Amino acid sequence: MPLALEWNKAFEGGVISKTIMKTFVIGIGGVTNGGKTTLAKNLQKCLTNCRVISQDDFFKPESEIETDKNGFLQYDVLEALKMDEMMSVISDWMENPRHSLWSTDWASAEEIPILIIEGFLLFNYKPLDTIWNRSYFLTIPYEECKRRRSTRVYEPPDPPGYFDGHVWPMYLKHRREMEAIPWELVYLDGTKSEEELFSQVYEDLIHELAKQKCTQHATKPIQERSDKETPRGELDFTSNTPVT
Repeated sequence: MPLALEWNKAFEGGVISKTIMKTFVIGIGGVTNGGKTTLAKNLQKCLTNCRVISQDDFFKPESEIETDKNGFLQYDVLEALKMDEMMSVISDWMENPRHSLWSTDWASAEEIPILIIEGFLLFNYKPLDTIWNRSYFLTIPYEECKRRRSTRVYEPPDPPGYFDGHVWPMYLKHRREMEAIPWELVYLDGTKSEEELFSQVYEDLIHELAKQKCTQHATKPIQERSDKETPRGELDFTSNTPVT
């Protein structure tokens, strides 16, 4: 799988054409209430040139959600999501990642644009399979998941029996489907503290980004390298880079 991809704005039948570019795409998947959104937002605060796209922003309206024989709305399936719209947003970013960045700092503009996509069904959607540079999956035990879910307010609200009758069975089904994933998926313990999860993933990403930057530097034509360029082995990401 290429380390960096740019998708041209050509979404046809679930496939987006791609060409090599300096970008880094992170997937954060996992069980409901596992901490995906919190982790993504914490990473965004400390990663330069970073945008977050949340799968939860693409749910269809309630009137378009199917119900099962028990009357449960089928929200925890891909069919409940406007995935074509989500792919279009991702495609727009891939086409021009720097245009969507907030930073105007010149040094920041030299860094690799980063996209974090977080959601509960990322790794079960085939058109996304080839874009990941790094993939994480948050897990928590049944009891903890049920407890956290009970503290959240949803619209529409979860009816009695919804967690056991729909949410958890769908999670188990989709996780079984992921057993055939051919790329590396880093599993995270969602019972760890917010700070522990952030530190674990942030340090891993800094390492991966450094490897990619070294690779790009090594393959860059010599005549394009300026005397002001940072020497190999002395990469400087941001002031947030952990001291090793």
